Amino acid sequence: MKHIIGYIVLSVFTLTTAIAQQKIGIKHLQCEMLTDPLGIDVQQPRLSWQLDTEVPDVMQIHYQVLVASTPDKLTATQADYWNSGKVTSDNAMTVRYAGKKINDKTQVYWKVKVWTTQGETAWSNTATWSTGITTYTNWRSTRWIGHDQPFAWDSTDKFSVLSARYLRKEFTITKELKNAKVYIMGLGLYELYMNGNKIGNQVLAPVPTDYTENVKYNVFDVTEQLSTGTNTLGTILGNGRYFAMRHYKAYKVKNFGFPKMALQLELEYTDGTSDIIKTDESWKLTGDGPIRSNNEYDGEIYDARKEMRGWSTTGFDDSNWLDATYVQAPGGFPEAQMTPNMAVMDTVYPKSITKTERNTYILDMGQNMVGWLQIQTTGKTGDEVQLKFAESLTKDGDLYIENLRDAKVTDTYILKGEGIEIWEPTFIFHGFRYVEISGYRNIPKLTDFIGKVVYDHMQTTGSFESSNATLNQIFKNAFWGIRGNYKGMPIDCPQRNERQPWLGDRTTGAYGESFLFDNHTLYAKWLDDIRYSQTKDGGIPDVAPAFWNYYGDDVTWPGTYITVANMLYHQYGDKEVIAKNYNAMNKWIWYMYDNYMKDGLMTRDRYGDWCVPPESLELIHATDPSLVTEGKLIASAFYYHLLGIMIDFAEITGGHEADSKAFKEIRIALRSEFNKTYFNNGTNTYANNTITANLLPLNFGIVPEAHKEKVFKNMVTAIETTYHSHISTGVIGTQFLMRTLAEFGRPDLAFTIASNTTYPSWGYMAENGATTIWELWNGNTANPKMNSQNHVMLLGDLMIWYFEHLAGIKSSETNPGFKEIIMKPDFSVSLEYVKASYQSNYGRISSNWKKKRNKLYWDITIPANSTAKIYVPQTELKKIKLNGNKLTNSSFAKILANSTLIELPSGTYYVEVSNYKN
Repeated sequence: MKHIIGYIVLSVFTLTTAIAQQKIGIKHLQCEMLTDPLGIDVQQPRLSWQLDTEVPDVMQIHYQVLVASTPDKLTATQADYWNSGKVTSDNAMTVRYAGKKINDKTQVYWKVKVWTTQGETAWSNTATWSTGITTYTNWRSTRWIGHDQPFAWDSTDKFSVLSARYLRKEFTITKELKNAKVYIMGLGLYELYMNGNKIGNQVLAPVPTDYTENVKYNVFDVTEQLSTGTNTLGTILGNGRYFAMRHYKAYKVKNFGFPKMALQLELEYTDGTSDIIKTDESWKLTGDGPIRSNNEYDGEIYDARKEMRGWSTTGFDDSNWLDATYVQAPGGFPEAQMTPNMAVMDTVYPKSITKTERNTYILDMGQNMVGWLQIQTTGKTGDEVQLKFAESLTKDGDLYIENLRDAKVTDTYILKGEGIEIWEPTFIFHGFRYVEISGYRNIPKLTDFIGKVVYDHMQTTGSFESSNATLNQIFKNAFWGIRGNYKGMPIDCPQRNERQPWLGDRTTGAYGESFLFDNHTLYAKWLDDIRYSQTKDGGIPDVAPAFWNYYGDDVTWPGTYITVANMLYHQYGDKEVIAKNYNAMNKWIWYMYDNYMKDGLMTRDRYGDWCVPPESLELIHATDPSLVTEGKLIASAFYYHLLGIMIDFAEITGGHEADSKAFKEIRIALRSEFNKTYFNNGTNTYANNTITANLLPLNFGIVPEAHKEKVFKNMVTAIETTYHSHISTGVIGTQFLMRTLAEFGRPDLAFTIASNTTYPSWGYMAENGATTIWELWNGNTANPKMNSQNHVMLLGDLMIWYFEHLAGIKSSETNPGFKEIIMKPDFSVSLEYVKASYQSNYGRISSNWKKKRNKLYWDITIPANSTAKIYVPQTELKKIKLNGNKLTNSSFAKILANSTLIELPSGTYYVEVSNYKN
């Protein structure tokens, strides 16, 4: 019916043109959400594609997929792995490979053809994937090698100083090579070289895991880097999260041991034979290279005098190197890395450089960033250049480092004294805006420095601009903060001696982040990390991977396991993550119920509404009882919310009817006891009437229907009078504040809160020089013990509100992954215009609106194979124009109380509303 309605709209407004003359193509072919991935270990991977066209009203009707062992065999008669045949389906996101079993370490080729409502496409370009190593025996007796002890110049005390390990292996190729692939596990971090050239553009690889549970391997095609004769493999091993940054509090900080590596190079020859070069005791190893220390908290020390020219090329004299030794495997099972590595994703050029009274220099990058600094310098042999990093300055113009705790955050470069020397670190990163530079023999210039921005290699998917400068700056701050804290896992902060993947920071944040970045594979991987960290009885930690041993049995932090899975389903249509993690999530739900459900309420909560604006600007946490929401209320409300998601998961995955029934029964009883315990029927408020105490039951549907409007009204009154239309919530409440205000009819109040520039607010941060998001609302005045200036946890649902409510780009609940788009902007807010776009799995969605005099103009783009429901703020059809034509035919428009609902197929639309009034 939707398609018929859409077709009528298109016919009425003559949007179609000579379709036969226009092209419908196919782009963005992906396997397991990756483009041409190497070494996946999924036996039946999911295949995806996008329709590429400007033709309107395009919906996929059929598809055909061909999969073969060579590109030449990609025909209907020769596809030797799989010919799906002509399948009737509009699914282009998760088509499961259903062909014959493909052996390990095999290159596979595929293409797809689609039939649409506007005709059929040509065959797509050929895409490829290769299978990895799915069984331990297929590592072909490859052993872990390394050097399981410090070198004489290393230090393994509290502040560890451990030099990088360099390994090399020469080998000979005597036949004509067909192809070659390297499979590498280098822990904690590795750099791979072949005949003197670095392989790949990745940095800080591989992504971190709990190495006792699983270890990620990367795969590289190195065919072009090899030749007949003698060749040389070289690797450098850094510490990463394997050799811990701090060696104290063994009960808290997990240390895995000294760096180690397992590698095999698969050589396939044109005559059909093959060889394997693997890690064994024939490799040579040294720690006496230029990287003298690499500690994520403390920085990197590089002595250029120790450089070993040609160390990864053939003929290098390694006679004084050690023989590598077999070492104990880390314990975790090898797994293909199904998410991209980190890379240098951007560059920042400094804005100013200032000399201090101590003859040092302060470099200002102009932006709080995450990565490192590339330097250019000259000097004598042995000169030391030091770079110390910080996010802000003291009033005297020095680095402000108190908030970094005991992180030394200092890189040291020791010159070899050979003209211009250019250097950047290899195995560390910093969170910084300012750098104190010392040791330059000459006066440093701005052109001597380049900031390298490092995060997971992912697409930027969202853009947002409005007529309000504060909202725009907050968006920019969020953008820089989010990407800076993507490090193979989402971390809380990038600068101090923490940098941990706290679950509670991303409970709702991951949802908002997904509008800015394609974080699908990163968060799917993180769910694996959480599942691996689960205890046998069901407990989930607050930090996962559990680099810190924090198993506190909270509800709100571990509950992120469920909310992130829900985000991946809602934003990307990914059911697989729910199915994969359902049993573990279910186990945790019952673990919490059995251990902490007392007298009908969930009793376990340690953090409360973390980081509520305190009563004093110097405090970190509020102590005034009127500001503090009871932990048991938060835990009970949140558990109720999570049970609701689990009911949906039980239905999505199927076969869990008993679970669903039990969850519903618990929710009924919990709702009753919650209202009995906390609801004040006389005042229509909950508990001690904090905003969060009322907000959670409102958003979660706990408030009795007859009292919802009254509870909401009282909450709004408190926001406007007690808190003067400012933020008064912490991490928990802020996750639901903006959407609840908008959905209950006060988008104007949400806008006021978002656009404030006085304390406490996101705008206050920006007004006080922030270029990312602070950890505390009072991050410029609070005790420095906990005031990171690059945290994202206080964003709450702000980015969701930007896109779903200001721009009107929202995925349907019933057709997730933006298969159906809900476009209902809050036009009534005090903005002149909003311009926003989002790159969904189906293609680019855009929503640009502006108000001019008494008219509203709204431009919309809906990608092929999607539909949209748009809500136009006018109930008189004759005052609405669609693509220049008056909307007089009500057969495809439904008049609602305050708007007109129009269902549209894919295409570009121009809406004009006359006599528009806010």
